[in-house]
Amino acid sequence: MNLPALRGYNEALLLDLLRGAGPAGLGRTELAARTGLTPQAVSKITARLGADGLVAEAGRAASTGGKPRTLLRLVPDVRHAVGVHLDRDEMLAVRVDLAGRVVAESGGPLDFGAGPEAAVEAVVRAVARVADPAGLPLLGVGVAAPGPLDHRAGAMGRVTGFPSWKGFPLRGVLEGRLGLPVVLDKDTNAGAAAAAGAWLRAAWPEADAEAGAGVDAGAYAGAAVGADVGRGVAVGPDVDAYIGGGPRTCVYLHVGTGLGAGLWLGNGVYRGARSAAGEFGHQVLLLDGPPCRCGARGCVEVLCLGAVARGDLSEAARILGEGAANLVALLDVDRVLLGGRVVTAAPEVFVAGVGAVLAARALDPARPVVALAGAGVAEGAAELALAPLFGREG
Repeated sequence: MNLPALRGYNEALLLDLLRGAGPAGLGRTELAARTGLTPQAVSKITARLGADGLVAEAGRAASTGGKPRTLLRLVPDVRHAVGVHLDRDEMLAVRVDLAGRVVAESGGPLDFGAGPEAAVEAVVRAVARVADPAGLPLLGVGVAAPGPLDHRAGAMGRVTGFPSWKGFPLRGVLEGRLGLPVVLDKDTNAGAAAAAGAWLRAAWPEADAEAGAGVDAGAYAGAAVGADVGRGVAVGPDVDAYIGGGPRTCVYLHVGTGLGAGLWLGNGVYRGARSAAGEFGHQVLLLDGPPCRCGARGCVEVLCLGAVARGDLSEAARILGEGAANLVALLDVDRVLLGGRVVTAAPEVFVAGVGAVLAARALDPARPVVALAGAGVAEGAAELALAPLFGREG
């Protein structure tokens, strides 16, 4: 048995539980019950985590007749990570704490067509801008970029319209420049990971207000904002569906300069054997339709973005909904989460439009909820960088 690896796994398990518990924390007895570890093992592990500054006391639980239990909580601000969203024409970098709350951000234009070297320089500068002025070390950097790409190898694929990126080892180059662990993934997968982070951030509402950045903590106080339960549509972030058990199955649909999907299946991002899962935008809806930049005709992406370009957002939402209905019928997911700059510019139109199509095509009354994602791609990229600390794949 690899004892160091086992020790690391158990530490990650406890940190993940404490992260989900929020500032209220959990007692050692609860941690032991939820993990199956002995109380003695929990005490030893939490002592080590406390010595590293990752865990602190959160007060005492109300007495039930005996000695009040000491509660433990995660210390979010003792470590940070950075998430970077590389889009085709702009970039956003955020620094987050261990609860996934944004504490600094920096954005600006980016010319993806200028090539990998120029983008690397832009990422290095952005990470420096959002770094902690006091010198708090970073756990790592997550980078979300247009696909296709090879998540395992850390290399870019044949991004449609940008041939100079094919095969570029972006992760390795950035690790060499930054001296930090780097996770590279598709922007849509980072969007799916952001959905996981949203329910966790709901347990830590105060820092978003203090930082003045990131997600509006008030939106997470209760049920999804503007929810229409009868139709399964939620105009606000659907975080309430996750609290208490983590995300279930969902798809994240991203509409920006391109169109793609991130899949959250089995309590984790599903990437496929070749990191190619989620090429949602290039499913054909209209045979012999308008040519798409991928080489096919009548793809969801060219139809949807064409409607956006004409200013017909209702039609764009309907097209997106038809593609989403195909995906729901195939995967039987609980939720369809929407994000990207096009969606955030007209959230009600897209949530209602996609929801209407899903309702019309539903074969089962228990159809999925449609909602805004509640967090952006850059936050999701940071979530991927934090994942190893909490025992998940980054």
